Amino acid sequence: MAAKLVAGAYAADISPRNSQFLFGYPHVSRYSTGIHDPLLSSSMYLCDGSTEALIIANDLIYVSRETCRRVRGRVAEATSIPESHIMITATHTHSGPVTVDLLSSSGDSVVPPPDPEYIRFAEGQMVVSAIRAQRSARPARVGLALAKVLDNQTNRHEPRGTNDPDIPVLVVRDAVHDRYQACMVIYSVHPTALHERSTLVSADFPGAIRQYLQDTLLGHDCTFLYHTGPAGNQSPRHVISSNDFVAAEKLGGEIGEIIGAVVPAVQYSDHVPISVAQENVELIPRAMPTIAEATARVRQAAEELDRHRRVGSPPEVVRTAECDWFGAEETLTLAHAAQDGRLQSAYKACLPCEVQAIRLGPWVFVAWPGEVFVEYSLLVKKEHANVFIASLANGELQGYIVTEDAVLQNRYEAGNSIFDYRSGMHLVKATERLLAQLRGSGRDAMQTAPSSLPTLGSVMR
Repeated sequence: MAAKLVAGAYAADISPRNSQFLFGYPHVSRYSTGIHDPLLSSSMYLCDGSTEALIIANDLIYVSRETCRRVRGRVAEATSIPESHIMITATHTHSGPVTVDLLSSSGDSVVPPPDPEYIRFAEGQMVVSAIRAQRSARPARVGLALAKVLDNQTNRHEPRGTNDPDIPVLVVRDAVHDRYQACMVIYSVHPTALHERSTLVSADFPGAIRQYLQDTLLGHDCTFLYHTGPAGNQSPRHVISSNDFVAAEKLGGEIGEIIGAVVPAVQYSDHVPISVAQENVELIPRAMPTIAEATARVRQAAEELDRHRRVGSPPEVVRTAECDWFGAEETLTLAHAAQDGRLQSAYKACLPCEVQAIRLGPWVFVAWPGEVFVEYSLLVKKEHANVFIASLANGELQGYIVTEDAVLQNRYEAGNSIFDYRSGMHLVKATERLLAQLRGSGRDAMQTAPSSLPTLGSVMR
């Protein structure tokens, strides 16, 4: 019989210790004036007796490829965990420090480069979080249930458009003391309840989910890991009435209640085989317009935004038009970068990108880099039960991976992207290959995967 599972978890504070530029909204000189709620680097360590896996979730807008490389190397050196068995994600909060140089933002004069002192501090705390998670390992049991948000109107372009209402909830219990040790969730929505008027550091609504669950169910000794699933075209724009902490906390409480409702349905096991697979993937560069074409698109987008403002369109419609204008400006920046060679350097820094899959018994957690449209992960989920995808993982892609429709409609995200929309299928196909590989390495566990999970649905009010 296989050895029983051991698990450990730990959260380290990565909140900045001085004022930092808060990254995520163009043309706003937004420096932090305080901390509303802490940014955390939260780690979960799992070992089945022979194979180890470590997952680190960070309340940051991005984790760069270089940060991942350095953190993996330091953790591997200090522990027995192979670098390839470490997953590092960013929640994508827009109320945290700038952590990468985005080429598409290089034309925005208010955006500074990342603060190297903060990057060193955050990386050091990630390493602390990981090492302490492993050192705290003890006999454990793990289980998973699926929460579902009914009436999920999170497509930021069309409220009733494509979205993913599912929230996988992985729960780890300390088998010695019979208490919650870790809880990990994935939800495909941008953490953008807060907007540019807020100057306080915050994890946004994922931080409010963590607070709600720790206050009401899990306890504050339980480490909470939040991953943003593929959410390039998903946001809370149509489900909140304001962009402030009241809205963020209300949304976080509602999602927390939905998650908390399924936890009692979790069925636990202490025999959970672990295996890990990775593949490096080449993506397709985007054919950039000429500078003249991009300039004309900026003018067109500005006129459309002005029209919506003049006729008094609803705030969420104005915001969409404003973002499309931002995207047009960023395309113009990228068109210039294509002419002077900076775009080619950005491709070299991103590629090949990494797709990673960690199998925990009957469940597989897949890591995709970048901001990917939800349609691509839904293609995977349609064919494979118990496969859950986290985005913004193990590096970033300088923006979005969009759909063909987003390109045809001149959406903001298409303007921001440096990759062709067909790159999304490269991620899907790589995932398919990794799933086949994991089936071969753990056939018994994969075959026993249930066709359905304990599920409860709730309405997000």
